[in-house]
Amino acid sequence: MADILIQGATVLTMEGSENIIENGEIFITGGRIAALGPRGSIPPEGRAERIINGSGMIAMPGFINCHTHAAMTLLRSYADDLPLMEWLSEKIWPVENKLEPEDIYWGAMLCCLEMIKSGTTTFVDMYFIMDQVALAVEKSGLRACLSRGLIGNAPNGALALEENVNFFKEWNGMAGGRIKVMFGPHAPYTCPPEYLEQVIELAGKYGAGLHIHVAETKSEVEQIKTSYGRTPVGHLNSLGLFALPVLAAHCVHLDDADMEILARNNVGVAHCPESNMKLASGAAPVTGLLKAGVNVGLGTDGAASNNNLDMLEEMRSAAMLQKVSAGDPTVMPAFTALRTATANGARVLGLDGEIGLLKAGMKADLILIDKRRPHFCPQHNLTANLVYAAHSADVDTVIVDGKILMEHRQVLTMDEEEVVREAQLRANRLTG
Repeated sequence: MADILIQGATVLTMEGSENIIENGEIFITGGRIAALGPRGSIPPEGRAERIINGSGMIAMPGFINCHTHAAMTLLRSYADDLPLMEWLSEKIWPVENKLEPEDIYWGAMLCCLEMIKSGTTTFVDMYFIMDQVALAVEKSGLRACLSRGLIGNAPNGALALEENVNFFKEWNGMAGGRIKVMFGPHAPYTCPPEYLEQVIELAGKYGAGLHIHVAETKSEVEQIKTSYGRTPVGHLNSLGLFALPVLAAHCVHLDDADMEILARNNVGVAHCPESNMKLASGAAPVTGLLKAGVNVGLGTDGAASNNNLDMLEEMRSAAMLQKVSAGDPTVMPAFTALRTATANGARVLGLDGEIGLLKAGMKADLILIDKRRPHFCPQHNLTANLVYAAHSADVDTVIVDGKILMEHRQVLTMDEEEVVREAQLRANRLTG
């Protein structure tokens, strides 16, 4: 792996809103950031075989997509404008029953391609036939936290849990350490208490975290209250689920007691504003969560309910949704939104010592964004331009683990035409 020196970029470290280095440079060796600072500050021994001209670029941490279902790219725009449960039971689940391993692989490859081209360097996925998703991650060069989705009240619930264990044994720490395996109980309304207790026991045995949908809809909250006398958060807390590292997706319908429980147990929340809006699930109380001390990351959800995996767009939606919900334009300012997509996402995944910031010793997961576009002019406020004006097509270069995955918009780890062709063929078979 060649050492890389990026010169002349505006470096946005994400350590603080004022931590911006104009005309900076970043030296990468062994897959990590060895040094960064103003141009000329890296000593002569920090010369690299590969020098990247970063003039006119913003260098920043890659985006971290905290919740998605990668292979659902194959169902993009297939079942739009329906209520969540009708969307799932009448459209999505019947097609998913037809999925073959190669469908999962090419759907995940399409997801990886789209994420690379929009600046995501790490993603969190919950689905099935997860070895195929892991193969796509390995091929693409991305970093990922993967879990086998577990539906406890399904006939194959026990088998799925066994598959999650085997997947952990086979893939945790693989792809050069870029893959982290979690356990994926789908939701409290699809996983009975006794099943969740089995999941908790096994995840604890293997030292794995949990990825679960929580309080996504009002109907879910009412169902859990009727069945167990508690909110979904209160119910999961009573089962001891939050004793483990937990990533809770959505968390749209919470009360103050729920937020206190999440904060006290260091539960990370994946906020998915565009999916929540599209499915009319509601607006998560992100401002309240942050005020309570809950760590909130950002996710797109699957492409079947978004319908893209563009984290720049997701950031903008997150900020604006909080403003309109609160009736207050000062809530969730640009830098806060940007942190949900980077540093906060790393904390949600327990990877905050490795990714999410640009600083010496961290993994070299970073992107270059071209700020010479008309919509970046004038440059009064770099962070505001990124959150409110930038497009995914502004992402020029993507580096993960010190390896260049995309340069000048050309993806180097996969054949873009092949991925699009194979994904379209499989989508046609599934839905045609």
